[in-house]
Amino acid sequence: MRVVIAEDSVILREGMVELLTARGCQVIATAGNAEELLDAVAADPPNVVIVDIRMPPTHTDEGIRAAVRLRADHPQVGVLVFSQHAEPAWAARLLADNASGVGYLLKERVSATSDFIDALRRVVAGGVALDPDIVSRMLNGRRSLLERLTTREREVLDLMAQGHSNRSIASLLVITERAVEKHAAAVFTKFDLPPTETDNRRVKAVVAYLQEIRP
Repeated sequence: MRVVIAEDSVILREGMVELLTARGCQVIATAGNAEELLDAVAADPPNVVIVDIRMPPTHTDEGIRAAVRLRADHPQVGVLVFSQHAEPAWAARLLADNASGVGYLLKERVSATSDFIDALRRVVAGGVALDPDIVSRMLNGRRSLLERLTTREREVLDLMAQGHSNRSIASLLVITERAVEKHAAAVFTKFDLPPTETDNRRVKAVVAYLQEIRP
């Protein structure tokens, strides 16, 4: 897995380099600001970019804006936002046109290195990895669509949006995988997502209720 890290804190940046290298990842470039990130990706596109939201010079939203631009210019590159700031509107922007290969994790909520590496792998594989708090905030205000779902269907959809597999969802909700499949199928039906040979309905289901709250 080839990675570019964009983090203005030298200590955090070097710490991530050591962590990822120890786990078998190849960090091909690091960046201390958004411009350096864009240049690095343009010069040698990685499998995935790890980027903070607030970077120099203003420390407001340079990082997340660069991430949105990367999604448009390099759609094959996965983007994992790793920040201490929860910005659900920007998460929705990242997911707006194509929800595959996107992640958004909060630094203080990642308690295990293995969880972080798993999230990176999901993003590289074209999946989604969202912090539960981000999902919860993004879902506020989407009552019209969510009212179609039962409580259990909502729980399954929340975990799908966080990138969990059916097996993981079954374990977390203490139900069978077959039950998860039935609830997911009900979500697809209520969201008018018929089965096809090529479309990923899990991604479409997530996008269906996340993209409408973009700024």
